[in-house]
Amino acid sequence: MDKPQIVEYLSQPVSYSIFDVKWIPRTAKFVVAGSKSQGNGVLQVYELEENTLQLRREINQETSVKTISFGASRIRDYNLAVGDFSGNLIVVDIERPESPIYSIKAHSSIINSLDAIGGALINCGAPEIATGSRDGSVKVWDTRQAGSPVACVSGGTNSRYRDCWAVAFGNSFNNSERCLAAGYDNGDLKMIDLRKMQQSWETNLGNGVCSTEFDRNDIQMNKLAVSTLEGGLFVYDMRTQHPKKGFACAVERDAGRSLGSQGTITGAKSTVWAVRHLPQNRDIFASCGGNGEYPEKRKTLSDGCDIGVEGNLQMICSSVVSSQPVHCLDWCSDLIGLAVCGSFDQTVRVLVTTKLNLF
Repeated sequence: MDKPQIVEYLSQPVSYSIFDVKWIPRTAKFVVAGSKSQGNGVLQVYELEENTLQLRREINQETSVKTISFGASRIRDYNLAVGDFSGNLIVVDIERPESPIYSIKAHSSIINSLDAIGGALINCGAPEIATGSRDGSVKVWDTRQAGSPVACVSGGTNSRYRDCWAVAFGNSFNNSERCLAAGYDNGDLKMIDLRKMQQSWETNLGNGVCSTEFDRNDIQMNKLAVSTLEGGLFVYDMRTQHPKKGFACAVERDAGRSLGSQGTITGAKSTVWAVRHLPQNRDIFASCGGNGEYPEKRKTLSDGCDIGVEGNLQMICSSVVSSQPVHCLDWCSDLIGLAVCGSFDQTVRVLVTTKLNLF
């Protein structure tokens, strides 16, 4: 079988620092979020038109924008959740952005990560937005309710609150079950059961958690992928939790290194900025590396308790698309292999990965 290839289809330099990118559901458009040199935020909407990228709209914000999501919006509403450097959470209609649908001072410091759920999904619970901040707290918001968050979790171990870098919803397979994974700057990874409002599991990965994502958030927990500083990539089997050993995990310590001409791993370990599962096949995911690289059964232990099987990780293709780190990526849910990514060279790129339909 011929291996997939990652091809740069289109690229667009921008005059600001890119922090996040997201496809607008059911369209050929995507949103790029970032920060201008004066500290103002910007949201730009681009559309694929024939073999070009056309800028359709620019929405300026008072404060730099760090993270965005359409996850809590119904498909045809195009309501974008936005977290900024001042700790504000707002929701805007991309088609009519002048007046925010929802706006609240969510945190006392920058919102590093944001995840949203419940918009386009059926029978998976309320539309909610999770935010993780430098102030050490993780909060869950229901935009139908004004004021206080519906859940608030303090981060920290030791004598100070930790900086929360990543949040992800999962296990939302009916109207009552839902969990939240949160990763911190010291390597802590915590799982919060939102139905019981208690922590159900935690571990430490040794390096700061940059990104975390369930393979799907609207099914019973199956796999959780986590990326860290210094090249760490962890994939947990979330189906079986051993009472002492927790979840089985496959680990790739070289995920932030590049591939040489003979396929050997070269270079120093670097940050794995993000991990994103392919919507059409959740056994495939992309990792974004610091050097510009885009990258079944239970068993019973002697104590009589079941533990999951960690499985193996296999790289099916790799490509260097930028001289600077690729730090954000979003797959298109409507066309397999189509993705958009942002890098520190202030360029947004549309990528096509071939032959993914063969897996």
